[in-house]
Amino acid sequence: MPRDSFGDLHAFIAVARAGSFTRAAAQLRVSQPALSYTIRELEEKLGVRLLMRSTRGVSPTEAGQRLLDRLAPEFDGIDEGIQALSELRDEPMGTIRISAIDYAIRSTIWPKLAKFLPKYPDIKVELINEYASVDIVANGYDAGVRFGQELAQDMISVRIGPDIRNMIVGAKSYFADRRRPKTPQDLMEHACINLRTTTYGGLYDWEFVKGKKTLSARVEGPLVFNNAYDIFDAAKAGFGLAYLPEDLVRPLVTKGHLISVLEDWCPTWAGFHLYYPNRRQPSRAMTLLVDALRHRP
Repeated sequence: MPRDSFGDLHAFIAVARAGSFTRAAAQLRVSQPALSYTIRELEEKLGVRLLMRSTRGVSPTEAGQRLLDRLAPEFDGIDEGIQALSELRDEPMGTIRISAIDYAIRSTIWPKLAKFLPKYPDIKVELINEYASVDIVANGYDAGVRFGQELAQDMISVRIGPDIRNMIVGAKSYFADRRRPKTPQDLMEHACINLRTTTYGGLYDWEFVKGKKTLSARVEGPLVFNNAYDIFDAAKAGFGLAYLPEDLVRPLVTKGHLISVLEDWCPTWAGFHLYYPNRRQPSRAMTLLVDALRHRP
């Protein structure tokens, strides 16, 4: 095969790992139609179908899987070799892609990045807001952020934030003609603003802990969002109760704009952790970024 086909093979590996032309195109910074054309051209050159397309995504054929297993480690080695050369520069460089939820980005990651990035102008950071628990390797990320440190065995976990406690809050106007709930069961009588996440397969259950008793509630209400800040805005506007991190809502509770309920039932979780693969040597840029994000009580 001509050497100019190496780029086509790299594109094939990206699509096979991502399971999606759309996600792979974003990683490669090309258009989805251009990427589809590249793969079709590669299949014609090789004379074999490499990928199966379906409504659920993209997966390798038997031939595609064999090619992926053989070539992916080699291309990874090339990438690592090039990265190793970049470490000889006086200044660290590279692009680091991180998957995280919006609240983690705004509350924990961005305040530290705002101080870190001006020191290293050749380091670029791409923050992707998503609530899905993604396979960071398959989706082309360098790292991900989630609550707690229970991760796959091949991942390194670094705490980047303090423990987080959730609260249930509603606007003063919402409680003007409603009784405040005394138990989680009372939430069935209230309009609750839901969060939809792909990780949990639908609406996120509100979780409660009191002593040794734990329970989760599937609440109902007129609004569903897929991010915390829209839920926050809707709660402030009086559309229902919200289940949100304490540091986000506490200032408005203190001022009396929001009313907190069921505080003795609201749990505390281990804070945000950054996780990344342990099977490869992190770049200098990644090492510096991890240290900058590390939680220091």
